[in-house]
Amino acid sequence: MRRTSGRPDPRLAAVAGGALVALLAGGCAAMPDSGGITKVELSQGSADKNLQVRVFPVGPAKGAKPQDLLAGFLDAVTADEGYDTARKYLTEEAAASWNPDAGITVLSATAPPPGTDLPDTETTATLPISGQVVATVDPRHTYGLVTGQSTKSSDFTFVRQKDGQWRIDKLPPGLIMNETNFRNSYRQVDRYFYAAPDPSTVAAGPVPDVLVADPIYLRRRTDPLTAAAKALVGGPSNWLGPAVRTAFPGGVDVDRVSVDDSRVAHVQLLGTDLAEAVSCRRMATQLFYTLAEQSKGQVEKLELKAGRNGCTASRGDSPFTGPGALVGLGGQQYLQRNDNGALMKITDNGTESVRGVLGKPQPAGRSPLGPLAVRRDGSQAAALSRDHHQLYSVPLSDNAVALPEPVLTSAHSGDDGLASPSWDGRGDLWVVDRSPDDPRVVMVRGNRTYTVPVEDLKGQSVQMLRVSSDGARIALVVKGPSSPSRSLMFGAIVHGGTPDAPTVRIVGLHTAAPALTDVASLSWAESDQLLVLGKEADRLPQLHYISTDGSPSTDAPAQGGEGMATAEASESRANVLAQASPVLALQATEGRIYRLTNSQWREVSLPDRASAFFYPG
Repeated sequence: MRRTSGRPDPRLAAVAGGALVALLAGGCAAMPDSGGITKVELSQGSADKNLQVRVFPVGPAKGAKPQDLLAGFLDAVTADEGYDTARKYLTEEAAASWNPDAGITVLSATAPPPGTDLPDTETTATLPISGQVVATVDPRHTYGLVTGQSTKSSDFTFVRQKDGQWRIDKLPPGLIMNETNFRNSYRQVDRYFYAAPDPSTVAAGPVPDVLVADPIYLRRRTDPLTAAAKALVGGPSNWLGPAVRTAFPGGVDVDRVSVDDSRVAHVQLLGTDLAEAVSCRRMATQLFYTLAEQSKGQVEKLELKAGRNGCTASRGDSPFTGPGALVGLGGQQYLQRNDNGALMKITDNGTESVRGVLGKPQPAGRSPLGPLAVRRDGSQAAALSRDHHQLYSVPLSDNAVALPEPVLTSAHSGDDGLASPSWDGRGDLWVVDRSPDDPRVVMVRGNRTYTVPVEDLKGQSVQMLRVSSDGARIALVVKGPSSPSRSLMFGAIVHGGTPDAPTVRIVGLHTAAPALTDVASLSWAESDQLLVLGKEADRLPQLHYISTDGSPSTDAPAQGGEGMATAEASESRANVLAQASPVLALQATEGRIYRLTNSQWREVSLPDRASAFFYPG
């Protein structure tokens, strides 16, 4: 589910009749760095009350020089009507071989170099487009953040044709755009795949299906529903692929997508007969959630057809397998009292103690427990010892009258000990062991522990983690061996093995929010976004919504309150069948809890002061 601020994008602009026109609108327009004439049209979108700007490119002018052709071509590829006009800037051979869907290179700027007059005898010319690479989008539509100072130069070769007109004869595959044009021409959307089954849990019974969000970038207005359906059928992003599965067999394609006045989306498939009912239903469910997000409430049901067969899907289907299906008691809130360490549930009437030993005040003379995490179904809690040396898994029941034996003990304690226990929706517990001798991520299943290899850490160590409810993705805070800075990364979780010998690893690691130099807390806020309390260099801590693909949010970060120690959200926001849970924060020195309401922090009136606050997970 995509967060939208509803604010207009102040960066929008277009070129009309050779003049730069600033447009404060919620749509998009091209903002070329130089040259090019682009026709624009203003319209009122039915699903968005902000003005929409449609871009219609103009073909090459007669007698245009190579530098003007290059500027015009770079403008034309941002158009809403496809690439027919862009191909007019190319020779016939180049137009036939150029593949605009081969990916996108996003540069900080794409201004062509200043041109020089060429003599009439000159028949070829080469102009480069160079700039700092901000990001890439691969052929599967997946955004890839590029960190550091990465500069790329791409050559465009021009030839003078028999009629004396210059055209582009050789060019790089895909598209090259500046960052502003990319943001105004593309938007981030989610497609949905099923979390891959865990073969090591077969004996315990099947884990319920749940859809996992895979954020991608598609054109804003070029038949977005059909584009999203085709992108879904094409398969998941490379980084997420090992952790998810799709119901669509190979060779399937989308013929057409339409939405009727009853808010029913009709999807026609090619390459399958949909003869198997369960498979049809699974495909329809993937398509429904993918298209429902695209349509801004205009799709309430989906009808899938291929030949004479078909099936339907909607949010009311049972069992519910949509995003957030394994959140459990995601909206329940807990706090740990700062006077006696007791674990409390927040209720409509204040607070009440949880059942079992964790709901009792800690005995006098004993150090209260450290960080806690409640299992998503509310049946269990993970507790670290105050010195971060040991991890306990404690039932929240009346039978739990004393702490059990620890399920994990670190070789170290304090800042080098255990940290950030987190539960996925499958019932597995995750924790970080920050021991300098053997730093590792650990999964706890029952009373058995499993070290989790993290691929491509490149000498960094994990300091903090938060696992998603679907158990397919994980957010990690890492640091290098000689740097105090801590950065954020995302990865996919791959399960394997057998019930007697489970295996698990983290793959597809990629960086997010590189401007953050420190991260204080993490929580999953929606099906595809993390709420991060972190700070950039020489700035106060702020709240950032960060997508799992690492792309920056268009929303401005919210200012953290004074003394804010942690900020918490819940994935129940992703489950549209559940009530949205508020963003809450803990002010550490006084133990007060604050709620974010209309960008303002307001204190929550509770009878107890807190040393910790959290949602399940």
